Amino acid sequence: MAQGIRDKVAILGMGCSKFGERWDCGPDDLMVEAYIEAMNDAGIEPSQLDAAWFSTHVDEMGTGKGGTPMSIALRLPNIAVTRVENFCASGSEAFRGAVYAVASGAADIAIALGVEKLKDTGYGGLPVANPGTLMPQVMPNGSAPGNFAQLASAYRAKHGVSKDDLKRAIAHVSVKSHANGAKNAKAHLRKAVTVDQVLNAPMIAEPLGLFDCCGVSDGAACAIVTTPEIAKAMGKKNLTMVKAIQLSVSNGYESQYNGWDGSHFHTARIAAGKAYREAGIERPREQISMIEVHDCFSITELVTMEDLFISPEGQGWRDVMDGFYDADGGVPCQIDGGLKCFGHPIGASGLRMLYEMYLQLQGRAGERQLKDPVFGMTHNLGGAPASNVCSVAIIGQEGA
Repeated sequence: MAQGIRDKVAILGMGCSKFGERWDCGPDDLMVEAYIEAMNDAGIEPSQLDAAWFSTHVDEMGTGKGGTPMSIALRLPNIAVTRVENFCASGSEAFRGAVYAVASGAADIAIALGVEKLKDTGYGGLPVANPGTLMPQVMPNGSAPGNFAQLASAYRAKHGVSKDDLKRAIAHVSVKSHANGAKNAKAHLRKAVTVDQVLNAPMIAEPLGLFDCCGVSDGAACAIVTTPEIAKAMGKKNLTMVKAIQLSVSNGYESQYNGWDGSHFHTARIAAGKAYREAGIERPREQISMIEVHDCFSITELVTMEDLFISPEGQGWRDVMDGFYDADGGVPCQIDGGLKCFGHPIGASGLRMLYEMYLQLQGRAGERQLKDPVFGMTHNLGGAPASNVCSVAIIGQEGA
């Protein structure tokens, strides 16, 4: 019987580049930036690394296929480097690979790194990847804003939320995240915005305006993991432990059957439920200290609050308006600014989310620091509402 990975793996160190329009850098420069911070944080030498996982999505941006771009850029000691890609959840997938390697005993110390140089594509949104055989069937003429705008319409119809109430709720999501991002030197967008600015911004796909959509950015993030025993032998104290990692992948239920109503993320509910069981969390609204979710669009964040079983179904918009997810609320969300302020370099985002949770648990988040966090959760979504993958990770204090 599978026992899960709870408390079998500790985060030894993490690093994150500055996100933004990094015209002066190539993907290798961004990788080095995140890697050096993580290695210094871990206090180890490259020779101590046993295996690596590398996440990137767009092959054409200098990262290419396979593991060699990471190995060459970082001059890794000829260890195994596995390149992974799972839509926008690629960074979380790299972390999962490294954690599983340590938990299984296959590696003592493993590294996960994600990077993307999206600004170099010259494309205003996420670049169009190879559609393969699936995407033409699912959304032959779809766009990301259009698909997620439909999520908003379905949510409003199902729960009887007025158009004005939902618009104001998702505007509050953006205002909250920008207020947090203004305090983060590594964020791409660092200006606070007002509700009126959000509501009066150009419309992208009703009801999503300009400030309801995350931007395109360049960035990299990195995590180094090991066993608690090795970390303690190295003199590490106040360990940040991996409590759970779960991944759920759509099997076509949403797009090919009539059971899904379009108002939520089916995979997120499955992944969250499994993660809570693995971590031993029974009351997430009370026990989770903070969350980073995949806020590619503000409506996604709002709906995700319910999919993670923190807000009751149909009441997430009320919790948002009540400030429950603000920095001083019950469960602060996007305390670093989220995708809304960092942008979304696809291969890096999942690891960037974990980086903020790690800093908070270590008490090193500066003016963003929350008081005595115990559990931090990340939610990393890839694909569209009708066909997606969802990764949920929970990290926390040792002994919690």
